[in-house]
Amino acid sequence: MELLANIDKMRKEDEASAKAKKERINTLMKQAAEANAQALLEKEKRKQEERDQDAAIREHQRKKDQREYEAQIEAQRLKDEKEREIQRLRELQEKASDRQAEIDALRAKRAFEEGERQARLREKLEHEKRQRIAADLEAARQRQFQEKQMNLSEQARIEREDYMSQIQKQKQIEQ
Repeated sequence: MELLANIDKMRKEDEASAKAKKERINTLMKQAAEANAQALLEKEKRKQEERDQDAAIREHQRKKDQREYEAQIEAQRLKDEKEREIQRLRELQEKASDRQAEIDALRAKRAFEEGERQARLREKLEHEKRQRIAADLEAARQRQFQEKQMNLSEQARIEREDYMSQIQKQKQIEQ
């Protein structure tokens, strides 16, 4: 009987040992499954962070490209505006030059007519007067030419300063 009791006792111990071993295995498998699940979550989290970083980089690049595009548009607008202003100034200069030429022509015509009327009376004095008028006209033309050259030089200097200012502003914008 004692042998049967020992066998029964050993069988119960083996069953308890097997049950404990099975529980340990189940516990280890649960821990492994949890560890795998946690590792998958971490991996997915890293992938999401990378996607978020890529999206942030793309957004930053898009904004940068947009700023550069807008800066180019503004620079072109300023350039076009400056060209229109230069053209307007040229047209004003041409009108002023044409008007001055008309005035000079009218003055010359009047002087000539006056000279014709005076010629019958005082031909010698009129000859001297024509010489003075011609000298005055030449001096006026010389002054007009010099003034025009000075105006063109001043305009060129202003345009150069404006251009350099625009370049400086563009560099500041790009920086």
